Amino acid sequence: MSTSAQPAPGRIVSSTPLARYRLADNPGPMSLDGTKSYVLAAEPGGPCVIVDPGPADEEHLAGLAAAGKVELVLITHRHPDHTEGAERFHELTGAPVRAADPAFCFSGSPLQDGETISAGGVEIQVLATPGHTSDSVCFFLPADGPSGSVLTGDTILGRGTTVLDYPDGTLQDFMASLEKLGRLGPATVLPAHGPDLENLESVVLTYRDHRDERLAQIRGVLSLMGDDATVEQVANAVYADVPASVRAAAELSVAAQLEYLRVRG
Repeated sequence: MSTSAQPAPGRIVSSTPLARYRLADNPGPMSLDGTKSYVLAAEPGGPCVIVDPGPADEEHLAGLAAAGKVELVLITHRHPDHTEGAERFHELTGAPVRAADPAFCFSGSPLQDGETISAGGVEIQVLATPGHTSDSVCFFLPADGPSGSVLTGDTILGRGTTVLDYPDGTLQDFMASLEKLGRLGPATVLPAHGPDLENLESVVLTYRDHRDERLAQIRGVLSLMGDDATVEQVANAVYADVPASVRAAAELSVAAQLEYLRVRG
């Protein structure tokens, strides 16, 4: 997995033959270096699709609008660092905005699992991948390089692991989404946070192994504390070393894992 540093915000950077991105200036514990807004186009400067316009930052949105004639805006999921600027970007460009959740659509219809979109000279396949949130989707570009590429939003990150926004996001859904993504093979991973990754199939295996290790740890804690141990108690044992800035996220993940284990008996 790649660990290369991300460019400074403000430049449009090439990732793959069909995908470029602009990094929003919103770094943080959960957004890592910042949110990557992708520009998909068959030709740089030509008609394009924007994926996740990002925060309501006028400079960032203007930079995206200048990348080419925007035909369509797509949203990977509802979190504000991906959607806050969507309505304003629609006003700037006139391009319809489509998301799985109708609340984030502007002059566009909700995304449907399995549909194929053609815009900006690019073929884009929509994959429903709930788990991080219930409305999370990924976008597969089959013609983007020898094995294609997948824009994964926050379902797969460039480094670290994904937080499950429980109870909206569940581990049951997330594991099923990983299996679905793994079937795409060695596609390039284009995440919304962190560096690009080379092999989706390999990344999925790493994510599954990590989840299995965490579940084993939690089973061990429950064997000592009892099955009625609280989220806080389990988090203290399993995530004792996490910084305070991500403690709430760790507790969400514990809650999702406890629910997963209890549902499965």
